[in-house]
Amino acid sequence: MNRSDALAEAFLAELSVTDDSHPNTYHAISDVARDVLTVEKNDPAWSAARVLRRLSDPDRILSFRVTWEDDNGDVRVNRGWRVQGSNAIGPYKGGLRFHPSVNEDVLRFLAFEQCFKNALTGLPLGGAKGGANLDPRGLSEREIMRFCQAFMAQLEPFVGPDQDVPAGDINVGAREIGYLFGAWRQRRGLYQGSLTGKGLSYGGSEMRIEATGFGLVYFVQAALAEQGHDIKGKRVAISGKGNVATHAALKATEEGARVISLSDTSGTLVAPDGMSPDLIRWVQERKARGEDLSDPPKSDAAQFREGEVPWDLEPDIALPCATQNELDASMARTLIDGQVEMVAEGANMPLTSDAARVLRHAHVVHLPGKAANAGGVAVSGLEMSQMSQRRFASAEDVDASLRSIMADIHARVSEEGRGTGEIDYVRGANLAGYRRLAKAISAQGIL
Repeated sequence: MNRSDALAEAFLAELSVTDDSHPNTYHAISDVARDVLTVEKNDPAWSAARVLRRLSDPDRILSFRVTWEDDNGDVRVNRGWRVQGSNAIGPYKGGLRFHPSVNEDVLRFLAFEQCFKNALTGLPLGGAKGGANLDPRGLSEREIMRFCQAFMAQLEPFVGPDQDVPAGDINVGAREIGYLFGAWRQRRGLYQGSLTGKGLSYGGSEMRIEATGFGLVYFVQAALAEQGHDIKGKRVAISGKGNVATHAALKATEEGARVISLSDTSGTLVAPDGMSPDLIRWVQERKARGEDLSDPPKSDAAQFREGEVPWDLEPDIALPCATQNELDASMARTLIDGQVEMVAEGANMPLTSDAARVLRHAHVVHLPGKAANAGGVAVSGLEMSQMSQRRFASAEDVDASLRSIMADIHARVSEEGRGTGEIDYVRGANLAGYRRLAKAISAQGIL
C-alpha cells in the first residue's frame, strides 16, 4: 500500500460515515482523500487545521418536515434538507432537488463536491445542497406552488444573499425557483438575491439555463485544445435529456460535433449521423411534457432503443449528463472497447469509483464534474453579482464570461494534474479545489 492509500485508509476510519451507512458521501470523500492528504500532511498549517477532516463534516445539516395540502384537501408530509458544507470562501451555494431518491447521504455527497466545484470557479462561493423527497410527477401547478411555499417556510431563516443562496437542480426549474423566491421575499420582507435561477423579469441572469451544458462543452474544448485537437467532427454520446444534456448537445452541434445520442430511463435516442438542432429541441419539448423519447421524428434518421444506454455507440467523446453512478465499470470497458478518447461528466459523480479506475488504467481522459460541469454555478455567481449591483448583463457578455471562467478552471486543473506525458484531471481538480479551500480555512482559525 502506497503512502497516499495508507493515509486515506487511516483518515476514512475516523469518519462517522461508512461505505454502508453513507455510500455516496464515503465515495466522494475517499476519492478526494487519496489525492490531497499527502499535500495536507506536507503543509504544517493545513495539517494542523485538519482541513479535509473539517470539510468532510458539513457545517450543519438542516432536516425538517414539509407539511402541505394537495388539491383534494388532504394533508401531505415530506422531508426536506439543507446540507451546508462550508462557507469559508463565500456564502453557501448549491442547488435544491425534489425527487424520491433524495436523502441525507445524497445531499451530503453533493454538498461536499459543491465545495470543491465552487472553489474551482474562483468566485466567492461556499458549498451546500438541499432538497426534499417529493415525487412531483402528476402534481398540479397549485400543488407544486403550495409545496414550494411550505418548503421555504422551513428553510427561510437560513437563506439570504450573504448567508445561503440555493438554486435549482433535479425537478427544480424556473417555475419552482419563482415560487420559492416569492415565498422567501414575502416572509423576509426584502427583495434580494436569495436564490439564483430566477426569471429574467425579477432578477435572473441570461444564460443560466444553458450554462452547465454550454460550460461542459467549453471545458471539453479546452481539454481537446490542450492535446492539439478540436471538437469538430467528433462523435459525441450524451446521456440524459434535461437542461444539461440538451444544451450540451446544442452547443456541441453548433461547434461542429456529431451528437449521436440523448437518453432517459426508458431508453436511448440514437442518430448515427448526428442530431440536428430541431431534433434536440424536440427532446426538450418531450421533457417539458413529461414524455419519453419513443417515436422520434424521421428527419434525422433517429431510432429509439428501448431499455438501452448510449455507451456502446463507439463515441469519441462520452458525456454522462443524467445522474450519479449511472456509468459503471462494465460500461466504462464498453466505451474503451469502442475507442473512446474522453469522458466528461455533465452530471454530479455519474461514474462509479470502479468506472473511474477502469478509465484511469486505460489512460482515457476523464474530466470530473467538479470541474467540467461548474458552468452552472459560475453563472449563478454572476447572477448574484448582477442582482447585487442592479445591473444585468447581455447573453453575449454572460457567455463570454462563462467561456473565460471554464478556460481558467481548465488552466488551474491541468496545472495541478500535469504529470509526465498526460494530465490527471481528476487529481488536478481535487488538488486545485482543495488548495483554495485550505488557504481560506487555515487562515480563519479554529471554527
